[in-house]
Amino acid sequence: MRQVELHREHVVLRRAVRGMRMAVNVRVSDFLGVAVRGIDDAQMLVLVHRDPALSIPLGSSVDADEIASAWQMWSDIFHLPQLAEEAPLDPAPRRRRRNAIRQRRPKFLVRRRAGFRLDAASVHRDEREIIARD
Repeated sequence: MRQVELHREHVVLRRAVRGMRMAVNVRVSDFLGVAVRGIDDAQMLVLVHRDPALSIPLGSSVDADEIASAWQMWSDIFHLPQLAEEAPLDPAPRRRRRNAIRQRRPKFLVRRRAGFRLDAASVHRDEREIIARD
């Protein structure tokens, strides 16, 4: 069982997974569009996400004119394209679990300089320096 809150900029999905309640906030721009899918005798409007678990049914009806007007209305509200019924999309690939900043130097090494580098202009070879003191 899940509860869905629809807003113009985001969608909030509230559900319980193995007894733990959670709320998932999804931006409307992350959805692919509004699609019409046929179910038995009726048609259903769906807010389609790349991950099928996040797709949200918006309504269903037997009347084709009612579905067409609702399809246009939902598309205008969310500023998303109207999608034709197609084959089901592949689910989104799993996110990489590696830490993005893992390749950085450890914190205590960041404070240290990486190495001492001499400028080529400050190195004098084969010269004799005379230092005069007053």
